[in-house]
Order: sequence, then C-alpha cells, then structure tokens
Amino acid sequence: MKKLAFKRRILRIRKKLRSVNVNNDRYRLTVFRSNKNILAQIIDDKTNNTLVSASSMEKNIRQNLSENKKIETSKLIGEVLAKRASEKKIKKIFFDRGGYKYHGRIKLFAETLKKNGMIF
Repeated sequence: MKKLAFKRRILRIRKKLRSVNVNNDRYRLTVFRSNKNILAQIIDDKTNNTLVSASSMEKNIRQNLSENKKIETSKLIGEVLAKRASEKKIKKIFFDRGGYKYHGRIKLFAETLKKNGMIF
C-alpha cells in the first residue's frame, strides 16, 4: 500500500511539472534519497539527457563526509550540484522531489540550492 501511494505521488508531481512547463524553458531537478545516500540530477526533458549530476557516492565527495551525518551530506550535495549547474549556465529549474515529502533532508537540499543561486 505504501509503495502504491508513493508511486501515485511521483506521478502527480510530474504531471504538475509538465503542465506548468509548457514552453520548456526550465530543466527538471530530480532527487533520490536512500537511507545512507542522496543523489540529484538536472535533466533536459526535451532530449531526455542528464546535464548535471551529483551523488554522495562519488569518491571526491565521499572523502569530505563524516560518517552518519545525513544532513551535512544533503547540504554538501546541494552546494556541489549548484556549482556544477552554474558552470553549465543553468539557473532556472523545476524541483521534482520524486514522491518524497518536502521535509528534512529534501528540504535542506532544496534550501541549499536556493542559497547558491538556483531559481525554482
């Protein structure tokens, strides 16, 4: 039952994003959160290509992390993704939270992106 509700939430969020983004002037930022890691991608829905990504499983990021600090990990990934996006001149995005509630690590990740210049 929980998985079904989660999938419905995902579809509902994506449907809203597609209806708002009629002229395709923004890219979609997707987030995946597991118990230990967090991954994020900026995707161009026109061409279905990943433009920028950041993950807590990357070697250079993993070395900068202390263990069991999931909140700090979310902040760091937000900063890294914002830096990589600004290098590719990406400012405007839609935040696809992927069925997760806008709470905790997801909220902190989004706020870190906003602080670093991303426009939702």
